[in-house]
Amino acid sequence: MNTEKCQRLRYVVGDYLATSLAWYLFNIIRYIQIISPKEIGYPSFGAYYSAGPVILGQIFFPLMMMGLYYLSGYYNRPLFRSRLDELLTTVSTAIIGSVIIFFLALVNDPIPDRASNIELLCILFSLLFGVVYIVRLTITRYGLRKINQGSLVRPMAVVGISPDAKSLRHRIESTPGRGLKIVAYVDPSEEDPKFKDSFDGLPVLSLEKLSEAKNNLGLTALIIPEGTSAGKTADFSTVLNRLFPLDIPILVSPTSLQLVSRLHKLGDIAGEPLIDICSARMADSTRNLKRAGDIAVSLLALVILSPVFLILATLIRRDSKGPVFYTQERIGYHKKPFKIIKFRTMVADAEPSGPRLASDGDSRITHLGRLLRKYRLDELPQFINVLRGEMSLVGPRPEREFFIRQILKKAPYYSLLHQVRPGITSWGMVKHGYASTIDEMVERSRFDLIYLENISLMVDLKILLHTVNTVIKGRGV
Repeated sequence: MNTEKCQRLRYVVGDYLATSLAWYLFNIIRYIQIISPKEIGYPSFGAYYSAGPVILGQIFFPLMMMGLYYLSGYYNRPLFRSRLDELLTTVSTAIIGSVIIFFLALVNDPIPDRASNIELLCILFSLLFGVVYIVRLTITRYGLRKINQGSLVRPMAVVGISPDAKSLRHRIESTPGRGLKIVAYVDPSEEDPKFKDSFDGLPVLSLEKLSEAKNNLGLTALIIPEGTSAGKTADFSTVLNRLFPLDIPILVSPTSLQLVSRLHKLGDIAGEPLIDICSARMADSTRNLKRAGDIAVSLLALVILSPVFLILATLIRRDSKGPVFYTQERIGYHKKPFKIIKFRTMVADAEPSGPRLASDGDSRITHLGRLLRKYRLDELPQFINVLRGEMSLVGPRPEREFFIRQILKKAPYYSLLHQVRPGITSWGMVKHGYASTIDEMVERSRFDLIYLENISLMVDLKILLHTVNTVIKGRGV
């Protein structure tokens, strides 16, 4: 088990034990203040705590809080976390959890007045926050000691071999408690590196060798300091286009923001102010809520639509020879291949000469297939992909590697779309629809790139509503 998984496991176990203890302590207070004075069938705390509802609460509520901790995104990045973020996340989940528990279990307690209600709620919040935060802070400090000892580091490379790059390296590594370590420099020029062996005591890599070195060195990010490519927009864009396909965070200095057309995500406040131009603008809590919604909706859809699946499967069988379902390899989250599942809309063996995009009047599309594509009913089996975690309800449409290679030649930024799960529908599909040429795929990808900068649950909901409208009006083709 790697270091990150070990630290995440510490937080999960610590949170569960701390939450269970907090709930146990709260029940003691609850018994002393409410149950014991009333003598409601419990002559002692032992008798009270052995009651079925109380035992059930001791099991259920810590598990419920664990669900809230997950949805908050607390476990997403267990290493190198911000202690301020940790504090705010713990406070917010304790507030939400206290309110939920109050209305589920405490609202019917025989409490004589509203003031006592508020007091009990405050006690519950104090315990959920205090006990859990003490345990979390202890685990975080343990990780911080590992960072200060040098056993936990984030290897990075600086793009550029200049005094600015050297100065940036020493500023970054001098920031205490961040675990940042520069392990190499990258020469962004097309020629062989000017410094064949090293620069500032570190190896110098060419852009061509960077892909291989990324894995060997375990690089977690690339940093582009001010002055790289002489500050020229064209040169700067060329460097970025060469780096995008590496699928690794790219951090730039704030003074270089004017050279980048995308919106930006501030990666660090306490240390060197570097901007991540490759990460989707999505909070960890949003990412987890989005995934939880994907699971819930896809499960519900598969159950409700099962009769529709059966009817469509029967019609497809009668319409033409071949299987009901059509599977095809697509490139998904973090460039991982997966098999997308669709209802077959073309004749069997529709691509004898290799990959080919569908077009208007395509003779390969069956009579029933045209109807399915018009109302996008062929996409319904992808709820299975969503349930598996290979896709999301909303996200950039996944493409085949054959076409991705062609798209990258015209739009290198396309690699950025793999930082989120691909979707059954997307803003590109809503605005552009199906693509029949590489140029149309590039045009559609621009909408998906903008989506990455505006990801939110509300945006996803709007896209889903637009998709439903498209399906109802039959504008799928």
